[in-house]
Amino acid sequence: MKKYVEIAKIYIKSQLVWRADVAFQVLFTVTKILFAYLLWGIIFKDRTEVAGFTFQSMLSYYIISSFLSQLDMSDGISSEVSQRIRNGTFSKYMVIPVNIQKYFMAMEAGVVAYYGVFQFIAAFVWVFIFRIKFALSHDPLIILCAFLLILLGLLFMLQLNYYLGLLALKYQEIGTFLMIKNNLVAFITGSIVPLVLLPQGIISVMKLFPFYYITYLPSMLLIGRMGEEAVPGLVIIFLWCVMLQALIIVTWGYYRRKFDGVGI
Repeated sequence: MKKYVEIAKIYIKSQLVWRADVAFQVLFTVTKILFAYLLWGIIFKDRTEVAGFTFQSMLSYYIISSFLSQLDMSDGISSEVSQRIRNGTFSKYMVIPVNIQKYFMAMEAGVVAYYGVFQFIAAFVWVFIFRIKFALSHDPLIILCAFLLILLGLLFMLQLNYYLGLLALKYQEIGTFLMIKNNLVAFITGSIVPLVLLPQGIISVMKLFPFYYITYLPSMLLIGRMGEEAVPGLVIIFLWCVMLQALIIVTWGYYRRKFDGVGI
C-alpha cells in the first residue's frame, strides 16, 4: 500500500510543473457555471420553478455537477496505455514491482487530489460571486451516500478508461472508442443538463447504466433531492464496477500473451 501512496505523491508533485493546466481546468469549471447562470437566468425570468428546481437550486446543481465532471481526469489513462502499447513501451509498467492497474489508480488519485483543491476553491468562490443561496442536504446519511457514489463513479471511469486503453492490445487504433465515450459521457452523466428534464422513459433506461450515478445522482443528493435512490444507486454502480473489473481481468489475461512490445 505504501508504494502506491508514494506514486500518488509523485504525481501530486509533478502537477506543480503544469501550472497553466490548473488555470485552464479552473477556467472550464467557471465557464460551465457562468453559462448555466446566463442560460437559466433567462429561463427563470418568467417563472419560479422548472421541473422542481428553483433558480438557486439549479445553480447549486450546476456548481456541484461541474465540480464533479472536472474532477474526473482519467481520460489520460486510456491515451497513456494505448500509446505505450502501440509504441512498444508498455513493458515499462510490466517490469516495475506494482500492479499496473493499481499504479494508474494511484496516479489518478494524485492528480485528482491536486486539481480537486483548485476546482473546489473555484466553485466555492462562485457561490459568493453569484450570491447563490446554496442548496445542500442536511441529512448526513444522504451526504455519505453521495460521497460514496462520487468515489465509485471516479473508480468506474478509471476502470472504463483503463479498459479502453487495453483495447490497443487488440486494435491498432482506439480513437473511435474514445470519441464515442467522450461525446456520450458529457450528456448522459447529466453534466450538461439535469436528466430530470428528459422524458421519464429515457430516465428509466438510464438508471440501468452506471453513468446516471456518476455525476447526476450525487449532485441531486447533495442538493437534497432523490434521497430514495441513494442506496439502490450505490448497489447498481458497485455491481457495474465489479463487472467491469472482471472484464478487465479477462481482457488483460487473454491479450497480454500477444503483446510483443520491447523497451522501457
